[in-house]
Amino acid sequence: MWQEKDNILYRSFEFKDFSEAFAFMTRVALIAEKQNHHPRWTNVWNKVEIWLNTHDAGNKVTDKDWKLAQAIDKLG
Repeated sequence: MWQEKDNILYRSFEFKDFSEAFAFMTRVALIAEKQNHHPRWTNVWNKVEIWLNTHDAGNKVTDKDWKLAQAIDKLG
């Protein structure tokens, strides 16, 4: 579930292993590129953390962030 705090949307995802986590990141990257809205994220082994906000809007959460978050949720 996405959490909105301090003008950032955040969510953590956990997978079976690194391969599944990396495959998820690849799918997210394709969506982000289509939407021209790119996340800040980290990956350590089976865990992916994603932070979203809109830099062009003064680093605030906007509809662009929610749209990307909803698209990411559909992957799982």
